[in-house]
Amino acid sequence: MIQKEFFLNLEKHHKSQLPFVAFRKPNDSCVKAILQEDKAIHTVTDFTESGFVFSPFDSKKDTILFPLEHSKTMSYSLPLSSEISKTSNFEPEIKSFDSSKDNRENHLKLVDSGIKAIQNGRFEKVVLSRVEDVPISEENPIKTFQTLLKNYTTAYVYLWYHPEIGLWLGATPETLLHLEGQRLKTMSLAGTQPYKGEMDVVWDEKNTVEQHLVTNFVLQSLQPLVDQLKATNAKTIKAGQLLHLQSRIDGVLKSKNLKPIIEALHPTPAVCGLPKTVAKDFILEHEHYNREFYTGFLGELNIKTSKIRNTNRRNVENNAYNLVKTSSALFVNLRCMQIKDDRILIYVGGGVTKQSTPEKEWEETVSKTRTMMQVIA
Repeated sequence: MIQKEFFLNLEKHHKSQLPFVAFRKPNDSCVKAILQEDKAIHTVTDFTESGFVFSPFDSKKDTILFPLEHSKTMSYSLPLSSEISKTSNFEPEIKSFDSSKDNRENHLKLVDSGIKAIQNGRFEKVVLSRVEDVPISEENPIKTFQTLLKNYTTAYVYLWYHPEIGLWLGATPETLLHLEGQRLKTMSLAGTQPYKGEMDVVWDEKNTVEQHLVTNFVLQSLQPLVDQLKATNAKTIKAGQLLHLQSRIDGVLKSKNLKPIIEALHPTPAVCGLPKTVAKDFILEHEHYNREFYTGFLGELNIKTSKIRNTNRRNVENNAYNLVKTSSALFVNLRCMQIKDDRILIYVGGGVTKQSTPEKEWEETVSKTRTMMQVIA
C-alpha cells in the first residue's frame, strides 16, 4: 500500500467513527494500522488474546483490545534511506509557553508532599504528574501523527482512537516488553535532563540513584519468572529534546503465560514508584486528576509471524521451512497527548526521590511539555 492511500483510508475510518490504531516501532520504516470493523469495546481477560492492546495506568481497570478477528490491517513502508535517515537528526525548535500560576503552585505542593512522604519512610520513589490543557483552533490528529512520525524516528509513535473512549497520540521512548517466543527484552528508564547538543553528559546523584532503583526493581520482579536474566550498564539515550538513562534487560521466560510478566512490570517504577503498590496508592490519592491511559501501556499482543528458515545442511535440497513465532511488543505510554473537545491534554511527570526539589521537578515537567508542544505549534 502506498503512503497516500494509507492515510486516506485512515481518515475515512476516523470520519466513520470506527476504532483504529496506527503505529510505527522505533527505528522502523514500516507504519502499520489495525482498523476495527465495529464500534464495540473489547477488553482483555488473560492476555492470551491476539490484537492491539491499550491499557490504563490503573491496572484494576480494563485493558482495551482491538482484536485481529474483528479488524483489518494495512501498512506501508519507506526505505530506511529516505525518511528515517533524513530526519533522525531532527532538532525541533522548542516553543515557549506559559503555564498557569495555579498549575505551577499545585505541582510544587504535590512534589513537596511526595518528598515528605519519602522522608517519613513511606516509599523510596514516587512519580508525580500533571496535565497541561492547551486550546487548539483545528483538530487534525492524522496530521499530528504524521508530524510525530517524521520527527521521532527512535520512538514508538502511535495514533489511537475509539469513539467511546477517546483519541490519543504519542511518541514514547520506553519499552515495557518485547517478547518473541520465550525470549524477553525490556528496559529500565529513569533520569531526565534537557538535550543541549551533547550526548556525553554528567548525571547528578538524584538521577543515577533513580536509575539504579528502577533497574533493581525490574530485575527483582522478573527473577521468579525469567531465566538467564541480565542487565546492561546504564547509558545515555536521546528522546526528542530530552536525555534519559537506560539499561537493557533480557532473559528467557520460564512459562508461556504472559499475564504474570505484565503484572510484575506494570506500572513500572519509571511511571509509578517504589515500592509499587504504596507509590501507586499515593498517586491515586494525591494527584487529583485521572491519568487514564497516560503511563499505561500499548502495543501488539500475541501476533503470529512467519519466517522462512534454511538449515543449510549439506546434501539437503529444498530444506527451507516456515518458522512461526508468536511475538508481543508493548510500550509504556509516555510523551503522549489526548485530543478532547477542541483541546489538547498533554501529560507530563517526573520521578521524585529524597534528592528531589520541587522547583527542579517543575522544570522537568516544563521541558517535557515543550517537547510535545512543538508538535502542535
